[in-house]
Formats: sequence, C-alpha cells, structure tokens
Amino acid sequence: MNVAVVALGKIGLPLAVQFARSGATVIGADVSQAVVDLVNAGDVPFPGEAHLDEYLAGVVQAGQLTATTDTTEAVRRSDAVVIVVPLMVDGDGVPDFRAMDSATKALAEGLQPGTLVSYETTLPVGTTRERFGPMIKEISGLEPGTDYSLVHSPERVFTGRVFADLRRYPKLVGGVTEACGEHAVEFYESVLQFDERPDLDRPNGVWNMGSVEAAELAKLAETTYRDVNIALANEFARFAEQRGIDIYRVVAASNSQPYSHVHRPGVAVGGHCIPVYPRFYLAGDPDAVIPAAARHVNLAVPGRVVEVVEEALGTLDGKTVLVAGAAYRGSVKETAFSGVFSLVREIEQRGGRAVVQDPMYTPDEITELGLTRLGSAEPDAVIIQADHPEYREWDGSEFPSAEVVFDGRNIIDSGAWSGPRLLTIGRPIE
Repeated sequence: MNVAVVALGKIGLPLAVQFARSGATVIGADVSQAVVDLVNAGDVPFPGEAHLDEYLAGVVQAGQLTATTDTTEAVRRSDAVVIVVPLMVDGDGVPDFRAMDSATKALAEGLQPGTLVSYETTLPVGTTRERFGPMIKEISGLEPGTDYSLVHSPERVFTGRVFADLRRYPKLVGGVTEACGEHAVEFYESVLQFDERPDLDRPNGVWNMGSVEAAELAKLAETTYRDVNIALANEFARFAEQRGIDIYRVVAASNSQPYSHVHRPGVAVGGHCIPVYPRFYLAGDPDAVIPAAARHVNLAVPGRVVEVVEEALGTLDGKTVLVAGAAYRGSVKETAFSGVFSLVREIEQRGGRAVVQDPMYTPDEITELGLTRLGSAEPDAVIIQADHPEYREWDGSEFPSAEVVFDGRNIIDSGAWSGPRLLTIGRPIE
C-alpha cells in the first residue's frame, strides 16, 4: 500500500514513520526543501520526539519512506492520503485556511478514484464536508463518498511521545458517508497498533464515529474540556491564594474519589491545541457560554501573576523581571501561544523591563522571537513560566539579585528553597 503524508511537521513526520514501520510505502510531502532533504537523509528536522531519530533512519534506509516537495505527484501515486498541515490562526485563534487550502488544491490535482483522503488536522465542525469536499470536487471532478473516500481523523497525540500515544489512544474516524468511514477503519487498522485498555468501555483500536462531523467535534470537545477544567482550577487557585489555602492539597483531596478530575492551575495555557480549539468550537457554537468564559479566565492569569509580583516589589517601574521559559511547556521547543508573550506584555505595561531565558533556546533564538534575552541583567524578580526540568533543580541561589520568585508551574521544592521570597500559584500569598 502506498501512503502520502502531507506536511512533515511534529505530528506528520512521526505519522509517516509509523505507517512505514507498519509496512506501507510512504511518500512524505512538505513545502520546505530543507525538511525534505533532511528526511531523505534520515535526519530529524526538529528535536525532542522520543524514538524518532532511530525509527526515521531505519525506514529511510529500508526504502519505506521518501520525501518530496511535489504534493500532487505524491498523491497521484498513493492509495491513501493523510493531511496534517497546520491550520494557522491569529492571536485570537481565528483560523487562517490559506495553508490548508493550498495543500487541498495540490492534493485535488493529483487525486485518483478510489483513494482515501483523511484530514488529521483539527478543524471546526463542518470543515471537512463543507469546505474541503467541494474544493476537491471543483478541481478533480471527483465526488466525495462516491469516487473517493473523504474522512476526518483528528490527531490526538502529545508532542514528544507521539509513538506511545498512537498506541494508547483510540483512533477516531468519521466519513462523509458510511462507506468512507469503513474505508478509514480498514486503513488505520493496517498501519496502527494499540495497547490493551481495560479502562475503556470498548476495545482500544480504530473507532468509527459515524459521521465526519462527530469526529471533528470529538477532538474539539476533549480539548475544550481541558481548557474549561484548567480555568476552573485557576479560579480555585485565585480564591485559595486570597484565603490562605493550599489549592494542591484541595485538588488531591477532591480527586481522591472517581467523580472529580480537577486539573492543576498554571500561569498560562499555551500550545497549538488548548488555547486554540475552544475558539474553533465557538466558531460553530457562538452562543456557548462556558467555553467563552474559560478562555477569558485563562487569558487573565498572566496579568494576575504580574500584579502579585508588582505588589511584592512595591512597584515594577524601573525593575527587571526575568521570565523563565519561552516555550509553552517544559521540554518542548515550541512557543505557540506561550505565556511568555503575555507576561512580557504585562510587565512592560506596568513600567518594568522583561528579560527571558530558556535552556532550550540560544540567546540569539530568544532575540529572534522578539524577546529580550537575559544577558548580564540582574533581575529583581523571576517568574517561572515553563516547567523545564532544569528549573525544578533551582534552590534560590541562581539569581541573588532577585527579591521574589513566582513559581507559575508549582515545580519548585519549597523545602529545599533557601533563596528570596518564593510565591507559588495556588498557594497562600504571604
């Protein structure tokens, strides 16, 4: 079986490797010649994905995976096409479909009858059927559900552990027709393997959702749930700080029975998924109150944290504040919707000077992000924004000039802390 994977990013490339390791002959298509050259050499274009180095080298050497910039030709030669092109969004999470539309047009120009086309990029409900189906038909003349199979199968993996997550989580599929859905089940069962999950109500594997819209909504529902839950935890944290309560003890106690699943609070909600997909949901359901409120709550947390630091210092005017962590979460070199940008903006609006340090980024890379690198500055305060493992080892001696450190991720061992005043989100502000 020949498979084309369109876009060889942090999800697409591991998927292509997974399919190749399962016996498929895979052509990876990407707009970047540099990425294509690296993949064809068996080299990974980005760091941090477990096992990808060895797995990629193996399938390239075996001739199971090649890469090209010619999407149309890759599609023409394939029995199944999986599209993982990023859906670009603006600062409010509003979709910009230009990259997706371009990939879809290139796909349509090479599409052959009988091919399975699966969109794995997370999409607003209705997009696969109402946007991409007509676009493909206009160019190819092929009717979805009649001449080829059109489905949505949302990626549900976590960067850094994609191969493990592909085994652990059910693969959701939904077609524009019942036959399309069955075609997708057959394909994914041939290229994925699954761990046993006795905790599930049905066997782990490929789950047919019954419609393309149900598959689209399933991904939006699970990510919107997380945003809402984090917002609730952040509300609890704000209240706990004011009332002298340790929210982490409360969360642990609440979650000790099976009906409570309270998440942990944090200084910011970042990444490609949780800050974005609730906006996709709201695009289709603008009257939804809870997801909109959750977004409002989570977006307000960086401002509240900076306000606490300002009160601890007396003023931010003329003060230097180090934001520790440019990445949106620990051990991932990615800044999509990272809290660093909101924190820097809040600090500067209050008259402070914000500098940034991150063990995964060079000083020049920090500058390229439009941020001010730490350099030789001696910060008056530190805000831990990303839960990098390096920060977990801090004991307070790292920045002797700092008067206060705000742990926005609850990663510091307060028992081993011997430095300046330590504040933690969700713990009493003394």
